[in-house]
Amino acid sequence: MSPILKLFAFPASFIIICLGILTILGGHITPGGGFQGGAMIAAGVILCVIVYGVNDSPIKFSHDFISAIESIGALGYVLLGLAGLFASGFFLYNLGADFYGIVPQSIVDIFHYPDLTNAGIVPYLNIFVGLKVLVGLSAVVIAFLQFKKLDLSEEIEEE
Repeated sequence: MSPILKLFAFPASFIIICLGILTILGGHITPGGGFQGGAMIAAGVILCVIVYGVNDSPIKFSHDFISAIESIGALGYVLLGLAGLFASGFFLYNLGADFYGIVPQSIVDIFHYPDLTNAGIVPYLNIFVGLKVLVGLSAVVIAFLQFKKLDLSEEIEEE
């Protein structure tokens, strides 16, 4: 890759990642959310990986890191859903907002997201979905870049 592209890629990736984080955190009051923000963060990571290569990229994801982040995203989403199920009888019930008044106030206070719109658990769900999307899209591209081309002519000569 050209030095100009390498000079441009990391700062651009950093800006894209910051915009993705902003999209996730403001997704309950603006267009966007977990999926869109996670895709933006993954795009920043993918830009660095493509320009610098998998091994030399300034943003590196190890297999353990990818597994941990994906597990956190999935587990957090399921736990918020189960919390709603146990407290109200509905999976993913918005405990922080409690529109129907069926959850005790002590539980509502735990899940209340501190902003003017009173979005409840929606911002937390956006964060967990963003983690899943970030890892899913990044892992696919990293896996494809690590595959080696199979030279069939060498295998035929060996036989």
